[in-house]
Amino acid sequence: MTAYHVAQVNIGRFRAPLDSPIMEGFRTQLDPINALADGSPGFVWRLQTEDGNATAIRPYEGDDLMAINLSVWQSLEALQQFVYKSHHVETLRARQQWFELIEGPILALWWIPAGHIPTVAEARDRLRYLKDHGPTPHAFTFRTPFPAPDGQADDVEGLDAAFCDWASHDQPPPR
Repeated sequence: MTAYHVAQVNIGRFRAPLDSPIMEGFRTQLDPINALADGSPGFVWRLQTEDGNATAIRPYEGDDLMAINLSVWQSLEALQQFVYKSHHVETLRARQQWFELIEGPILALWWIPAGHIPTVAEARDRLRYLKDHGPTPHAFTFRTPFPAPDGQADDVEGLDAAFCDWASHDQPPPR
């Protein structure tokens, strides 16, 4: 059993309230994408309400259009497979239809002890830390990953995908 899992948070500000016609494409994909995540190898947990998603959770008080996705995975590789190599990538490519561009990192990754469930406050803190300090073992990105505390440096490999640009404001690692 792995001693550490990877937590991920990503945030986005909806272009309109979720029940707006322009959000229909996002709404119709939400349940299938969540089901895909739930059934993906390496998936552990995701933030959700009794509705089965997290669209009613507001990570920042006073911002009714800001959404959060928070999940835990057994490994960085399992998360990368889901994000970039499953049907999820099609929704990711269409992100700008439903979400405004916002300043700062919108995605942060960090290692947690297996069994720990991250909180929204913890996720906000990791995003803030990433913005203030750049990628470190405390908060990092797909492009600049760090190994788990019990791992080896060669256990992770930076993902130089075009999609890293929307989530990462760091530079690709030197080759």
